[in-house]
Amino acid sequence: MLDLRGFLKKLLFGDKFSPKKVPPRKPAHLSSLHQLDRCTREMELGLEFGPPSMTIGGQSWKFEDGQWLAEPGGNASNREMRRMKKRNVQLEEENNLLKLKTEILMDMLTETTMDFHTMEKEVDDLKAQRRRKK
Repeated sequence: MLDLRGFLKKLLFGDKFSPKKVPPRKPAHLSSLHQLDRCTREMELGLEFGPPSMTIGGQSWKFEDGQWLAEPGGNASNREMRRMKKRNVQLEEENNLLKLKTEILMDMLTETTMDFHTMEKEVDDLKAQRRRKK
């Protein structure tokens, strides 16, 4: 049984099975900035920072109040975005007005239907009274 195990090990792994050694890790700090005094570090690292910003496709963006906002003085796409936002506000106002008009029309239709049914019932009651009198 032992010979079979040894034979299978040699067959599968060869005679010289040994895992490669892992190279030692490099130190976490690769720069010499940790050796600098506090004032030099602040100047080098810019510890006085503002909100995060980035530039994508020539358009600058700044992260403020949980949203990415386009920097002022942008290009034509920024103007287009402002135009679309303005148009969106106009369409929302128009949509709200149309919803209000629809609600008013539904109330008017309900009232007219109630009046019609009331008049219809009154007419039926009058016809019934006439038949009783005859």
